[in-house]
Amino acid sequence: MSAREILAALSVSLVWGVTFIAIKVGVGETSPLVLAALRFLFAAIPMVFFIAPPKAPAWGVGLYGLLIGVGQFGLLFVAMHQGLSVGLASVVVQIQAFFTIVFARIFLGERPRRLQVIGAVLGFAGMAVIAGDRAVGASLAPLLLAVLAAMFWGLGNVLAKSFGRINTLALVAWSSLAAPAPLLALSVAIDGTAGLPALAHPTLPLVLSVLVISYGATVFGFGVWARLLAHHPAAAVAPFALLVPLVGVVAGALLYGERLTPLEFAGAALVMGGLALTVFGDWAFRRSPFRASKRARYQGDPRRS
Repeated sequence: MSAREILAALSVSLVWGVTFIAIKVGVGETSPLVLAALRFLFAAIPMVFFIAPPKAPAWGVGLYGLLIGVGQFGLLFVAMHQGLSVGLASVVVQIQAFFTIVFARIFLGERPRRLQVIGAVLGFAGMAVIAGDRAVGASLAPLLLAVLAAMFWGLGNVLAKSFGRINTLALVAWSSLAAPAPLLALSVAIDGTAGLPALAHPTLPLVLSVLVISYGATVFGFGVWARLLAHHPAAAVAPFALLVPLVGVVAGALLYGERLTPLEFAGAALVMGGLALTVFGDWAFRRSPFRASKRARYQGDPRRS
């Protein structure tokens, strides 16, 4: 990757990390499900007028929109509205990587590599530590909602993977059309009309929140990310996503004074360690001195000739 492309990847990670701040601001201005509906409405418009539909079944594109729009972001926004911190939310949703591995095994028959399994075990152990700490207080429910959000993200990832090689940005834009109506209907059913006045008289913080979430995280973020993945191996691009929770934790501490408890910090470290092992494990093992010496012994053994 060139220096310019590395800078682009870093900027996406920064924007995605700061997006959690924008979500925190937005859920303070309207109901979380209305905010999610606005996020997907403006993620679709005007993009669908300039991007052709993805080469995937229409039902699959719609289902992807429901999994990501209603399942992932709807639940995440509700969790943050109920008090889940910016830093913890940015860490918890990253366990989507482990859910993706599990669902790919179940639905696509993909066998995870050994280091991926170890990474997933570490990640879920980290979540168990965080949940155990949260169970002592009254804030376990938002954490569980965020875990469910990560689960829906994993399902969406596997569904998208089943489509084969398609235009990722087109999938994001067109699938976003499926989310606003169900989200608004759920908002009215759960919260009544409490969140609707914000649609008629949006505040400046709400407008800025929607702009960051829709155009910053989606149009810019996914657009640049898709382009990087199209020109470089996933192993070269994916590690930059590990910076997102770090940005979220730092941003939450600077802007909201959030601090992880010792157990939450330990759990977050396990989650991030598992993610790092999943992303870097095979690459590091192939280049380790142990691997190199083993290969040399193998090649020097006359019985292998």
